[in-house]
Amino acid sequence: MSTVTTVMAELKKKGSEKTRKIYARHGMATREMFGVSIADLKPIAKKIKGQQAVACALYETGNVDAMYLAGMVADGAQMTEKQLSDWAETADGAQMISEYTVAWVALDHPQARDLAKKWIKSKKEHVAAAGWCTYSGLLATKPDNELDLDEIEELLATIEKEIHNAPNRARHTMNNFVIAVGTYVTPLLKQAKASAKKIGTISVDVGDTACTIRQATEQIQKIEAANQVGKKRKTIRC
Repeated sequence: MSTVTTVMAELKKKGSEKTRKIYARHGMATREMFGVSIADLKPIAKKIKGQQAVACALYETGNVDAMYLAGMVADGAQMTEKQLSDWAETADGAQMISEYTVAWVALDHPQARDLAKKWIKSKKEHVAAAGWCTYSGLLATKPDNELDLDEIEELLATIEKEIHNAPNRARHTMNNFVIAVGTYVTPLLKQAKASAKKIGTISVDVGDTACTIRQATEQIQKIEAANQVGKKRKTIRC
C-alpha cells in the first residue's frame, strides 16, 4: 500500500526542470511542481489505482504533479459535492488541473451537471473553466436522451453573448463547449454550427507556445465531414 510520502518522493525523483519550463511556457504557476511528465505519471497511477484516500491526500498537497496524478486515480463518485468544489477552487494557476483533473473527477459524481452549472457562473476564471469542461464531458459521454437539450441551447446562447468578454481560460473552454455540442450532440448540430458562426474567431493567450486555438466552425465542419457527429466517448480521462 502506497503512502502520500512514498508517492511524493517518487514524483520528486521523476521531476525535471525541462518539464517545469514547458508548463511555465503554457502559463502555469510552477512554484509547487516537480515537473513530472504525463508518461511518467501513468505507471505511478497504476500502482495506486483504487487508493482513494491516497489520491485525495495527494491533491491536498497543492503540488501540481500530485494534483494531476490524483485526478488519474480518484473516483469522484466517492466524493462529496463540497470536496469536488474545493478541488475546483484550489486549481487556480494550473489549467491542466482545473480543465482536466477537476472535470475528470466531477464527471464521476451523480450531481456532475449541477456542479458544472454552478461553476460556470463563478466569477473566478479557473472555476468557470472547470464548469465548462465538466459540462463538455457530459456531452461527450452521456446519451443524448439523458441530456437537457433546452438547457444546452440556453448555454449556447449565453456563450454567444459573453464569450468575447470572458476571462482567457473561460473563453477557451466556452469555445470548446460549442465544439463539443457540435461533435457529440446530434440533435443540436444545427444550433452549434449557428453559434459557432456567430462567435467567429476568438483569441486566447496560450503563453509562450506554438499552440493554436480550434475555431469552432472549422472544427465542427471537420467532424461532420468525417461522419463522426454523435460518436460518444466512454471517458474523457486521458
